[in-house]
Amino acid sequence: MGGKNRPQNTIWNFYPTYDQYVSYMVGFAAAHPTICKLDTLGTTVNGRLLLMVKLSDSVNVNRGKPEFLYTSTIHGDEVCGYILMLHLIDSLVNGYGTITRVTNLLNNFQIYINPLANPDGTYYGGNGTVFGAQRYNANGVDLNRNFPDPTGLMHPDGNSWQPETKAFMHLDSTHHFVMSANFHAGDEVLNYPWDTWSRLHADDAWFQLVCHEYADTVHHHSHAGYMTELDDGITNGYAWYTIEGGRQDYTTYYHYGREVTMEISYIKLLPADSLISYWNYNKRSFLNYIEESNYGINGQVTDTTNGSPLNAKVMITGHDIDNSFEYSNAASGWYYRPISPGPWDLTFSCPGYTTKTVHGINSVFRHTTRMNVKLAPIGFGIPITQKTFTFAYPNPSDGNIHLILPETGVSYAYTIYDLTGKLIQSGAIDGKGEQSIVSLNFTHLQKGIYLLKLDNGSNSFENKLIIQ
Repeated sequence: MGGKNRPQNTIWNFYPTYDQYVSYMVGFAAAHPTICKLDTLGTTVNGRLLLMVKLSDSVNVNRGKPEFLYTSTIHGDEVCGYILMLHLIDSLVNGYGTITRVTNLLNNFQIYINPLANPDGTYYGGNGTVFGAQRYNANGVDLNRNFPDPTGLMHPDGNSWQPETKAFMHLDSTHHFVMSANFHAGDEVLNYPWDTWSRLHADDAWFQLVCHEYADTVHHHSHAGYMTELDDGITNGYAWYTIEGGRQDYTTYYHYGREVTMEISYIKLLPADSLISYWNYNKRSFLNYIEESNYGINGQVTDTTNGSPLNAKVMITGHDIDNSFEYSNAASGWYYRPISPGPWDLTFSCPGYTTKTVHGINSVFRHTTRMNVKLAPIGFGIPITQKTFTFAYPNPSDGNIHLILPETGVSYAYTIYDLTGKLIQSGAIDGKGEQSIVSLNFTHLQKGIYLLKLDNGSNSFENKLIIQ
């Protein structure tokens, strides 16, 4: 496999020490720097590292590709997923360029994998062994009850947010994972939202569809009876048993994501010689589930005047409730909306822009329907009334503009507003003397349409500015 930090010819049929785990994660990135990047999300109560790798053919940039997250072992004694995620990273970095499906995944997705979300719990008995692992973190807190709950309870378990919880809350706030899953053990079933509410998620039919796909694929490659609990291997969380403060509901509600909880082994500390079997049961489903985040309806939302990306709300009309809508990425304009087969009506809205609804968009299971949308700024095409004359040029511009002052020998206050009416910048112009033209630099402003106002205390003047 290569690299001094990499396990040589590793067969993932053992539980590594904590130091080995860190070495392996470092080694994955060191051996494959063009497709694998290591990140430290934070540290635990006892100072152990919360590690995650990003896998993509563009690990240092975000090109608008869908972001996907796998995280495992938030309960420290449920360790099967921990090893299977190390195995998954290993298979992806080594399969890139030789296995077509793996290559396509890294070329078209940004895949994030955190194999061990609670290292203090897993290595409670010491860094040298997972034997002695406990469910809780070092403070004795169940981390899967420690998140803000959709019911509005910020601390539903009565505990302060733990360092591990804060790290994952920060991760969710700095990324938008279209889909994600967290791995547990103690049962063999996929649990989908909500855990905290009896009412169903707006995308309940879609959750059932993709969870059955995962379980049905597993059934073809596992021993009889594996992952057949409840509804043939899947369950609604609340119908199974209710919890508050779970990561699944937090991510799904507060970050407009779609996360499920995957219970992949009845035995929490699975015998090491069974790990390869469980890998073979689940490995195809791991890939299927990642691919689902690029199916449904997706596309790019941009400004109709200059093509700049917009952070727009994407809502399925008459369908979305409880934060089930999406937002397009502010940097790229791309949105991804997994959804069960349609047709659907999608409404796109953004502050300062005219809302647009597109009717009858068809979606097909495990297929992508592309829907790019351009939104027009409010008032675009309608001239702004000028009180005297045009005084700003060139317009449009790159932000370097010249102002022809309506009156000489007078000082002016200037203000710039965006189309929502928000004040962006203000300042003063010394127009005393015979100066009739002044220059201003607004190149720091984002592309878009603004309203520039001049006021000399007696008269005011307005111009529309287009920065491109």
